[in-house]
Parts: sequence; structure tokens; C-alpha cells
Amino acid sequence: MWKKLFSLDKKVLVIVFLFVGIVGTVAAAETLSYTDSAQFCSNCHIMNEAHDSFAASTHANIACNDCHLPHDNVVNKLVFKAKAGMTHVYFNTLGSKKIPKVLHATTASKDVINKNCISCHEATIQNVSHDAKENCFSCHRDVPHGKATFKTKEFDEQLPSGTLLNRKGGF
Repeated sequence: MWKKLFSLDKKVLVIVFLFVGIVGTVAAAETLSYTDSAQFCSNCHIMNEAHDSFAASTHANIACNDCHLPHDNVVNKLVFKAKAGMTHVYFNTLGSKKIPKVLHATTASKDVINKNCISCHEATIQNVSHDAKENCFSCHRDVPHGKATFKTKEFDEQLPSGTLLNRKGGF
């Protein structure tokens, strides 16, 4: 098959490979863009309440991954996204009985979210004293997900270290 393919005129081969490359690049870019959207994140039933509270917030015009993925470089973003995605696929297929009613961000996610808060709100942080707590959501817990019904009294309970994967999902 390869011999037959490479026996074609070189100009035709270049055009075919360019066309395949362009179509592949556009498809990959569109897929990555869609998987950054709130519509994609709300496809899983366990995210419905989080999505609805987000959609009613002042942050509704940004993508979920604007907050939930690192933006320091593309490789770090894609690796983080792949880890989270594979974890979500596992829990929504094989581990569905282990999905908790209350979802908590992992330590890695909390760090990313906090850095992204600071990145977007840098001017505010410079003008207002923010030294009272260790991270943004210590005080701004209802941003952007509001006081949704999924935030039961268990929402504020801290988990013992090392139990997150077994009890809550995530990585």
C-alpha cells in the first residue's frame, strides 16, 4: 500500500498531505476548544448543579477551563486536562458508584484555580488587602458556583490527606 501511495506524483502527495494536515489541525483545535466549554463540562449529570450555578454567576461568560486548567504553558495545560479527563471518564463509567454527592477540588486543582483567580483579578488584589487567608476561595467560596444545593454541610468539611481519590474522585 505504501509503495503504491508513494508512486503517485509528488505534487499530488504534497497536496494530499497538506489537506490531511489542515483538516487534522482544525479538527484538533475545534475539539480542544469544545472540551474547554461549559456545555461540554455539563454533559455529565453530576455536573448539572455546578454548571447551573456557574451559568447564573458573574463568571458565566468564561469557559470552565479558564479557571480549572493551568495557563502557564500549553503542555502543562494539556497534561493537566488529560489527567482530569481520564479520571472523569473512569468515574463516569467504571467507578460511577464511587462518585460522591459533594465534589471537592483536589490540592492540584485548588492551586490552579487560585493562580487563575490571581491572574484575572491582579489589579483588584493590588488595591485591596488580601492577606487574611491562604487562598482566594477561602473567602470567595461562592464564586462562581453560588450557593448551589450541592453545597451541603459536607461541602465545607476538609478531607484527610490521601483520601481524595478514594472518596471524591479527581487526581
